[in-house]
Amino acid sequence: MNEIAAIQPGAQSAGTEDTMPHSIEAEQQLLGAILTNNDTYDRISALVGPQHFYDPVHARIFEVAAARIAKNALASPVTLKAFLEDDEGLKELGGPAYLARLAGAAISSFAARDYAQMIYDLAIRRELIRLGQDISTKAAKVEVTSEPKEQIVEAEQALYKLGEQGQADSGFQSFLKAVTDAVNVANAAYQRDGGLAGLASDLTDLDKKLGGLHRSDLLILAGRPSMGKTSLATNIAFNIARRYKRGQLPDGSDGAVDGGVVGFFSLEMSAEQLAARILSEASEVPSEQIRRGDMTETEFRRFVEAAKTLEACPLYIDDTPALPISQLAARARRLKRTHGLDALFVDYLQLVRPASAKDSRVNEVSEITQGLKAIAKELDIPVVALSQLSRQVEQREDKRPQLADLRESGSIEQDADVVMFVFREEYYKEREKPGDHDLEAMAKWQEDMEKLHGRAELIIGKQRHGPIGTVDLAFEGRFTRFSNLVKPWQQNIASDDF
Repeated sequence: MNEIAAIQPGAQSAGTEDTMPHSIEAEQQLLGAILTNNDTYDRISALVGPQHFYDPVHARIFEVAAARIAKNALASPVTLKAFLEDDEGLKELGGPAYLARLAGAAISSFAARDYAQMIYDLAIRRELIRLGQDISTKAAKVEVTSEPKEQIVEAEQALYKLGEQGQADSGFQSFLKAVTDAVNVANAAYQRDGGLAGLASDLTDLDKKLGGLHRSDLLILAGRPSMGKTSLATNIAFNIARRYKRGQLPDGSDGAVDGGVVGFFSLEMSAEQLAARILSEASEVPSEQIRRGDMTETEFRRFVEAAKTLEACPLYIDDTPALPISQLAARARRLKRTHGLDALFVDYLQLVRPASAKDSRVNEVSEITQGLKAIAKELDIPVVALSQLSRQVEQREDKRPQLADLRESGSIEQDADVVMFVFREEYYKEREKPGDHDLEAMAKWQEDMEKLHGRAELIIGKQRHGPIGTVDLAFEGRFTRFSNLVKPWQQNIASDDF
């Protein structure tokens, strides 16, 4: 190793470039390990590419070796000699003999992964330095076309693009590992009294049907306007956030042992409106009274107490309108890195923009749903996306929604793990009020309204991991709150249990 370490890297000029973080020795060791044992390449190829090498000659050697190995051909000092004989940089290092010295001085391929990680880390440091220099240079140029705000957005995008590099794909894993993971999930559910494998929504009947909100799942919550989609989503998000407790997980890492950190993309309502809804639910003060400021002293005190309790809730709201799916993904990753993230809500799917314009709306929605599913898998969290339904529901006598009612339904139906519909028959029945002169019809209508008042149905139209069916919920419109419905046989049980 000492013999080749003493050789200066090729094609590097003295000066500021030489002060950049690098390790010629690590690059030599990695190349030597690959040339002596081509199997080493498969272990490090997901982490390191030619662009990560500091010495351009080393980058070219790696590139040629990688091309040979990809074709199932041998990459050794002898086979590479023919491709690099005329390389000027290699001639400066001693010509093809340098390849033989690399292979001869290589230590065991056992340490190759560590060397690859070191080369990658140093490359990222160099990129960070260059990025900092670019930001500084652009900021120093005062130009009409280059606004400071635009420069900040560009710099942020460049930084996050850099941050997302080098995430090695997991590739194939053995069935043993997959089975072990499945057993661990089942064990975690068994240890919990409720028997939930996922995050609890605190809506008992829903949790029983779904087993909680599962990691890496895309859940679609759909409904016609005024059915209460946003209310239900904020209720579940708030229930998860308020139960949040941090501690040690079974695998030894630190994380949420109960509840979780929640991210909420509100593309329709402002953050302040969403917070008012959550406060209305928590303080039991009607939301319209909160908006008008029309509260009694007792209600206002309750409102302030609820606000104080919710201050520590790990619920983060982003109300930027018309976000592209790529930006949404970047912001979710950023939240995961900075504060942690255990569940993500998007209100609503049709307001998210595709990364680029497509030839049809169906293709645009397809890109959005695939992007949301990718976020769920990559960040290992449940993603709950709200969706509008088409008007064809209104044309039917039975207004209960079906999968076919989903707008641009093909991709939503395919990509989602769970599809749920919010349905309140009371909303439709209210609009069927007969005239005051028809007393018999009025009496029948009032009887029906009493039965339906404060009731909602959550129809599970698709579930990849379990049964479909209907969950009955209570809905308190004044507080925009969904809760567990007290069954007839539970009437005598104290309401505190719910």
